[in-house]
Amino acid sequence: MDNINNDFSIGLLTWQALILLSIALWIYCLIDILKNKFAQNDKIIWVLVVILIPFIGSILYLFIGKNKKLKLN
Repeated sequence: MDNINNDFSIGLLTWQALILLSIALWIYCLIDILKNKFAQNDKIIWVLVVILIPFIGSILYLFIGKNKKLKLN
């Protein structure tokens, strides 16, 4: 019985860590979007993508959206 409880607590801890990392990634992406400038309406589009599709939208922003930021001197 003790082995079952130990396995359950490790699984629960793993899920909690994944959820916390996902929330941290979501918050990081939103802050990065809001702090930077984008061309035309790209900022609004990225905010909506990250908010409406939290995990996948954050990953998409990191791979696609970060390259779309305007470079300021």
